[in-house]
Amino acid sequence: MLTGWRVVDRRARTGAGEIDLVAVRGGVVCFIEVKARADREAGMTAVTPRQRERLLRAGALWRARHPRFAHLQPRFDLMVVTPRRWPKRVASAFEAETRSALDLI
Repeated sequence: MLTGWRVVDRRARTGAGEIDLVAVRGGVVCFIEVKARADREAGMTAVTPRQRERLLRAGALWRARHPRFAHLQPRFDLMVVTPRRWPKRVASAFEAETRSALDLI
């Protein structure tokens, strides 16, 4: 929130799984996966390809359920939380390489 993002949903449940945070800024709706790990390296590698697919599907379902945000550009970020350090946000940590997120539903 300190960087201008407005959190519009927390722990959003969809048929594909849970989205930790959904935030909006400008023309972007951001789906944020939060990982708490002992060190940053572990947090950066914590999202597996299977989890990425699940998050892409969950984001598409969330947008379908919230039509006022459907026109915004989706983005998938990773937030790594470690002890005694500021959280690290990785913008655009992953995205659908060859398929639309809607194709994953």
